[in-house]
Amino acid sequence: MTLNHQSLIRSIKVVHSPKVKFKTQSLISYTRVAYLTGRLPNTIAEELISLGKIACDIIIISLISQFKSIISMLFLGHLGDIELAGGSLSAGVANITGYSIVKGLAMGMEPICSQAYGAQKLTVFRQIYKKTLFLVLVAGFLISLLWLNIEPILLLLGQNQAIISVAKVYITYSIPELIAQAYLNPLRNFHEDPKYNQTPHHIMYFNLGVRGVALASACNTVITILGSLTHIYLSRTAVRPWDRQAIDMRLEDWKPLLSLMVPSVFSVCLEWWWYEIMILLCGLLSDPQASVSAMGILMQTTALLYVFPFSLNQGLSTLVGQALGAEQPARAQRTAIMGIGVATVCGLLCFSFTIVVKNVWGKLYTGELEVLALTSAALPIVGICELGNSPQTASCGILTGSARPRSGACINFVSFYLVGLPVAVFMAFRLDMGFLGFWYGLAAAQASCACMMICTVVWTDWNHQAERARELTWTTEEQASLLS
Repeated sequence: MTLNHQSLIRSIKVVHSPKVKFKTQSLISYTRVAYLTGRLPNTIAEELISLGKIACDIIIISLISQFKSIISMLFLGHLGDIELAGGSLSAGVANITGYSIVKGLAMGMEPICSQAYGAQKLTVFRQIYKKTLFLVLVAGFLISLLWLNIEPILLLLGQNQAIISVAKVYITYSIPELIAQAYLNPLRNFHEDPKYNQTPHHIMYFNLGVRGVALASACNTVITILGSLTHIYLSRTAVRPWDRQAIDMRLEDWKPLLSLMVPSVFSVCLEWWWYEIMILLCGLLSDPQASVSAMGILMQTTALLYVFPFSLNQGLSTLVGQALGAEQPARAQRTAIMGIGVATVCGLLCFSFTIVVKNVWGKLYTGELEVLALTSAALPIVGICELGNSPQTASCGILTGSARPRSGACINFVSFYLVGLPVAVFMAFRLDMGFLGFWYGLAAAQASCACMMICTVVWTDWNHQAERARELTWTTEEQASLLS
């Protein structure tokens, strides 16, 4: 379908009605998918192929990005045990107070952007991007002020003074990475290319210690941003996020974005915060240095394994959002069920991986016997956690695609804080299970979260969700048209 054909369809007089107008544009978007792919994905096999194409690209990008964190932890481990513990603590604090918030804010734009791009409403697409970027950068500046004064907060939480001294240096030099991530996360909704993701750690050769590790991470993100912007500028087909329209600062025009952004922040942060709270609690155990170091290694391991269900999350969010935007609720339901099945298989593979590598994985990071013993004992429990984490992450992507981040936030709060956290504290301190008690608590949280997420998806009224998608896109388009 050519642009002239699209213009002809849009000029038909019946589109003066808002609902008919949306249906006509959805038909244009849906026909565009058929034109690009040759036929509509009407079978499970075709849905699997579509999901695989999206997921594989995200896996490549996420793995390269994750290698940056793994390499950082490896260098910290080789610098010394106190550096590994301090780096693990500061990384946990950075995730709790910074990166999770930045990522959650950026996720708020995904439902609107996917539907707007599918309907070729690029004005809406760019306006949402600029508003998101503005909010995320402001949040990054405020968070950096907190990081500069993090030492008294860690002392108040009862952390070891020697570990705090290293953590303070690491998190201070991580501020450039925070600002860079604040810019990169919204940009990733426009463009991602594996060749622009690098893992430079040459700063280590300048003997900067933990400061070098933190600065090298920031260099990686800056290179990714510059590469992506260069590609967007030179490409003839890439959608460019900039235009000459100013950001509309009227509060009512921000409501659709804020209504998705706030629950998206809580949905991401509630789960991330739980993991990082466990690092803080490790500092209260009898051997805080070994416990914090082992927790840091296992956190990197879970983050690596998370790449695969996360790719399903993103793929399902895109496909479900497109199906609802095209007013195909049956296809959205089929995609959701298929995605949960694939995620279950992914969970089984992750569990098998943790069993196979449990006696050798920790040796990549450190030679300390106490840390290695804790890592080896906890890895099978990590695998059990992945059996629940994979389907619940995929289900969360389905909720995102159907613009329901509030449901995900509520489920995360109940499962991680009303189920998982009490179980973890009780088993670690009251039953004297120590370090392993925290991971049994996580297993309880993941199991309850998976059950609630899957039930929410199964009981979804997909016809109602298609109606909601129509209303959301039409409302946002009307607001953007006022700026044209």
